[in-house]
Amino acid sequence: MTEHDHSAIKEHMTVIGADGVHVGTVDHLDGERIKLTKADSGDGKHHYLPAGLVAAVEGDTVRLSANAANAVDLFEEAE
Repeated sequence: MTEHDHSAIKEHMTVIGADGVHVGTVDHLDGERIKLTKADSGDGKHHYLPAGLVAAVEGDTVRLSANAANAVDLFEEAE
C-alpha cells in the first residue's frame, strides 16, 4: 500500500494500534480520515483518525503506526 492509497481500508475493518491493542472499527473512509463506528467507541460518538497513521492493512485489520493510547489522543470528534 502506498502512502496515499487508502483504498484497501473498508467498512467494518478492525483498527489496532502498533501495540496490537484494539482502537475501533472502521465506519468508512472520509477523505484523509478514517471514521470509526460510534458503537465501538467508549463515549457513544463517532471519532476520526488521520489516515496518515495507517502503517499497514492486513486482511481485515488496519494497523496503525501509533500505539493505541497515542491514537486515541489523536481522535477528532465528529460534529
